[in-house]
Amino acid sequence: MPEETSRLSAEHLKIAAITPYTSIDYPGYFSAVAFIQGCPWRCRYCHNPHMQPREFPPQYLHSSWEELVALLKRRQGLLDAVVFSGGEPTLDPALADAMSRVKEMGFKIGLHTSGCYPEHVKKVINLVDWVGLDIKAALSDEVGYRWITGLEKSNPAQNVSESLAIIQAAQVSYECRTTAHPVYLPDEKILSLARELKERGVETFALQVYRRPKELDLPFDNVGHEYPEPETLDALKAMFTHFELRRE
Repeated sequence: MPEETSRLSAEHLKIAAITPYTSIDYPGYFSAVAFIQGCPWRCRYCHNPHMQPREFPPQYLHSSWEELVALLKRRQGLLDAVVFSGGEPTLDPALADAMSRVKEMGFKIGLHTSGCYPEHVKKVINLVDWVGLDIKAALSDEVGYRWITGLEKSNPAQNVSESLAIIQAAQVSYECRTTAHPVYLPDEKILSLARELKERGVETFALQVYRRPKELDLPFDNVGHEYPEPETLDALKAMFTHFELRRE
């Protein structure tokens, strides 16, 4: 899927779904989440494969900008923020205008991104109050990153590394988080990934243990509380100012 670069108005934002209320997608704030249609990656554990194509699959309902605005008008004073998630929201050329208009309504702006389009991250970062940056593997592990994202020839880790630098330079609040399973991230690889992030100045890191949704035929089984090992968790807690383990 090619990058989309021209800027469009918010009415053109392709919203696959809206979560009207959540307390977990923007730490410390009550938020609504707009899931944007389209993603260039084909991650092996993706929970939203129907959001990968840029066009809406006909068998799924989708939402609209008008629905999001109507929700926010009803929830002013009750919600603190709007999180743009996906899919990969930074590929949508209407994202910047949508963020600007939501911000004018008095809401904070959160962004969930894989960092796959650093130039697009750069275009919206000054509108964003908080970023959740997905880290798939150690940024030095080009082979592992390609395997997880389903890409054969490009170097997705380089794009993520550039996006991290852009986020840090903007001095916006952010969290790096990793979805982990022992098949592709055994404990030693988790620690290698974490050490790299620590060396890059990351202070907030969340480890999200993979959970298999019942409705999807994904290649990994659920794991128990034996993963990661207690020693690994102790090392992560010591490494980061803010560390969180998420199992759900």
